[in-house]
Amino acid sequence: MTALSSVPPAHPAVAGPPARFSDLLASEWIKMRSLRSTPWTIALTVLFVLGSAAVAATTDSTAESRPTEFLPFDAYPPAGYWTLMLVASCVGALTVVSEYSSGLIRTTTVAVPARGSVVLAKAAVTAAVWTAVGTIASTGSFLVSQAVLSTRHAGVALTHPGVVRALVASAVLAPVCALVGLGLGVVLRHAAATMVTSVFVLLMLPTMFSESNRWSADIKHTLVSSAWKRLVETWGPGPDSLAYTATVPGSWLVYVLWPLVAVVPAVFVVRRRDV
Repeated sequence: MTALSSVPPAHPAVAGPPARFSDLLASEWIKMRSLRSTPWTIALTVLFVLGSAAVAATTDSTAESRPTEFLPFDAYPPAGYWTLMLVASCVGALTVVSEYSSGLIRTTTVAVPARGSVVLAKAAVTAAVWTAVGTIASTGSFLVSQAVLSTRHAGVALTHPGVVRALVASAVLAPVCALVGLGLGVVLRHAAATMVTSVFVLLMLPTMFSESNRWSADIKHTLVSSAWKRLVETWGPGPDSLAYTATVPGSWLVYVLWPLVAVVPAVFVVRRRDV
């Protein structure tokens, strides 16, 4: 009789615990702050926004004669905030597109099979960072411009009607644009295509529509830059104006819907396709 050698039973591989959402947030934060270009890009953008507000206030020749019920638009000049929109959307897109171009997204999806959670974590970190950036830019723009205007007795206080709304709208503009860029990045997965699309949707498309016709105004009012412009103004059209002006509640609704329209399809798409 031959002795049968006993074979130890094979033990199944023990899977580690699934990643918690807090772990995903920490991971995305490390990815973002590890890029040396990110803090420099943010710092230069904020400086440009503040500088544009100072220049606008300095060169405003009508500041002394402006009626007191009008909030000075010098605090939020279009040049500075169009730049903020452009940079925020591009950096938001790069948080996703850079992983696709480098191949790091494969490692990410292997470590965390729940791709939708990864996108949501990216969106949360992106929104938090750019909310802080937008708050600094918005508050700084107001303080710098009013410091310049106060030398000509044309400044307004923080308690002036409409100032808080303009501050909040300008602060939230940055994360809204960043989330739009992030959503487009997930869907398109190509850096050039994502940035061109972001610039077209956020900056160029609003210039194609006017407020003189109802159908054109309705389209224009659904765009982010038009909503921001309405929210930083404290006056509507005059009684003889033929323009169809957006409403304040409608403009806030645009702020809410654009990030949802960008991020929700991105979560759905990333779950349905291969990396």
